[in-house]
Amino acid sequence: MIQQIQESASYIQQATNAFAPEFGIILGTGLGALVNEIDIAHSLSYADIPHFPVSTVESHSGRLIFGQLAGRNVIVMQGRFHYYEGYSMDQVVFPVRVMKLLGVQKLFVSNAAGGLNPQFNTSDLMVLTDHINLQPFNPLIGKNIDELGPRFPDMSEVYDEEMVRQAMVIAEDADFDLREGVYVSVPGPMLETKAEYRYLSVIGADAVGMSTVPEVIAARHMNMPVFAVSVITDMCTPDRIKKVALADILEAAAKAEPRMTMLIKELIRVQ
Repeated sequence: MIQQIQESASYIQQATNAFAPEFGIILGTGLGALVNEIDIAHSLSYADIPHFPVSTVESHSGRLIFGQLAGRNVIVMQGRFHYYEGYSMDQVVFPVRVMKLLGVQKLFVSNAAGGLNPQFNTSDLMVLTDHINLQPFNPLIGKNIDELGPRFPDMSEVYDEEMVRQAMVIAEDADFDLREGVYVSVPGPMLETKAEYRYLSVIGADAVGMSTVPEVIAARHMNMPVFAVSVITDMCTPDRIKKVALADILEAAAKAEPRMTMLIKELIRVQ
C-alpha cells in the first residue's frame, strides 16, 4: 500500500511540475462549482493516475485539480469514492493518503446529507463538530501503515475547533446561518427507512450521509487537521420525509453551493 501511495504521488509530482499544495479539498455530490473559483494550473483525470480508483457516481467528475484558491495552493478532488461503489476502504481513502505525501497540511471536505435535526432546513449548511461511524469497515483495520500514523490514533477531537470557530465568524459576517452538528456515515447506497432515520436521530446524529468519515479517519491517522461541511439536501424528520431522487439532491445542493464555496474560500484565505 505505501509503495502504491508513493508511486501515485511521484506520478502526480512529475505531471504537475512538482506543484506543492498546502490544502486538500474533497468536493461532494453536486458541489463541484468551487473549481470555478480556482486559478487552475493542472488537471489530471483519475484514470491516468497509477493506482487511483475511478468515480462511478454520475455527479462526480473524476478529476484532480491543482491551482490557487484565495492565493493558496490547493489540490481538489472533483468527485470522491464511496464504499457502496464496491471499493475497499483503502481505495476510498487512497487520495487522502496521496495528498499527505504531496505536502497537504489541512483537509477540507464537503458532502450532501439528509437532515435529522428538526431545526434544519433544506439547503442549510452544517459544519461537522463530530461524527458517528456506522460504515461496516474503516481504513485503519488491518496491518498499520507506520509511515502514515500510529496504531491507535486518538479521535476525541476529529474536526479542528479553530477552523470551526473561524467558519462561524465568516458566516456571521456574510449574514447567513451556519449550523453545527454531528454527521453519521452509513454504507448506502439506498436511502434510509423511516425507522432508521428515527434510530439515527436517537443516537445523536444531526445529519446522515454515505461518505466523509472514512477520509476523515485516514486524515486524522496522519495528524492532518480537518474541516468538514454538509449541505442538507433533504429533510429526514418524521413530519418532512418524502421520496427523494438524485435530481432533488442536486437541486438542493446547487442552492447552497454559492455559500459553501464562499465559506471554504474565505476559510482557506485565513489559514
